[in-house]
Amino acid sequence: MSVSYDAVVIGAGIVGAACACELAHAGMRTAIVEAGTVGGGATAAGMGHVVIMDDSPAQFALTRYSQSLWTELAPHLPADAEYDRCGTLWIAADEDELQEVYRKCALFTSTGISAEILDSQSLADAEPNLRRPLTGALCVPSDAILHASAVAVYLIALAQEAGAKLYLGGKVESAKDGKVLLADGSSISTPHIIHATGASAVELLPQLQIRKRKGHVIVTDDHPNFAHHQIAELGYLKSAHSVESDSVAFNVQPRRSGKLLIGSSRQFNQESTEVDEAILASMLARASKYMPALSSLYNFRVWTGFRAATPDKLPLIGPTEDPTVFLATGHEGLGITTSLATARLLADHLLDGASAIPIDPYLPLRFAVENAHA
Repeated sequence: MSVSYDAVVIGAGIVGAACACELAHAGMRTAIVEAGTVGGGATAAGMGHVVIMDDSPAQFALTRYSQSLWTELAPHLPADAEYDRCGTLWIAADEDELQEVYRKCALFTSTGISAEILDSQSLADAEPNLRRPLTGALCVPSDAILHASAVAVYLIALAQEAGAKLYLGGKVESAKDGKVLLADGSSISTPHIIHATGASAVELLPQLQIRKRKGHVIVTDDHPNFAHHQIAELGYLKSAHSVESDSVAFNVQPRRSGKLLIGSSRQFNQESTEVDEAILASMLARASKYMPALSSLYNFRVWTGFRAATPDKLPLIGPTEDPTVFLATGHEGLGITTSLATARLLADHLLDGASAIPIDPYLPLRFAVENAHA
């Protein structure tokens, strides 16, 4: 059996769901093919932050744009999305890190993003369970957290309302040259194949500049009001920037349910989904260093997932050398944050529309150009 669509999105995680929703509402006859569950994979394993990051101008532009789209969508999200604009506290543990707080604050405020520097006492007042004293923090009130799997389900439902067709349980054997071949022998013809399968994209496109980066997340029992913001040490940025070694950093999120999500870890060259007990111990030790009372929270669950990392820490969005194949992957730890902007940029590209920000820094062909120059 063979059918045809204007676009086929492979993957129904948060990025694929956002792409399908955007394309369907733009009037494209859209199919979504998902081998597992909607909102599974890295989407289910992620902490669920919507945060502005400034590792590079391109990352800053994409995260800021996407956060504005989340702000527009937020009033329409269902209750189980648990969208909470709680803000982020970037913790400075010493004077060197405080200088980074000042730098980030200057950048954010100069571009119209609300940010406030907290001194040691103001930080202690804002988050009583943090150790004392800490040097200070940057508060970014526009940052939010959410339950990404629930949002993916919501976006897929919106896409279906707009006419999209969901092929659940459809394992893709190949997807190129305008044809998506499924394991059951059926196929889908389309001029636009969108690969939105995160780190698994290399299974169909092994030439991609993507590496799997394993992460762990700890989920506690209910502890209402233990924390009031998303809290991250500035060392989290150093951890995210490490391109080879295993690393852990303190990051905690309070959910509306009362549960706490504790992160984070990053590991390359790991294929197993099993919990790494040494990494877990390091995460708990790091978290307890910043919030000592966390060491008394014994009942928790742990899950793992794989981020899709690129060499320059920017996602792959747009066309490839195959004129029918497009990418929406390589977001590393920012897939949830940047999913909406990724979908909008891709839709603008496919429909020749004007984009709010340039797509150029995220084009997959940038690596082909680099290799040619090399």
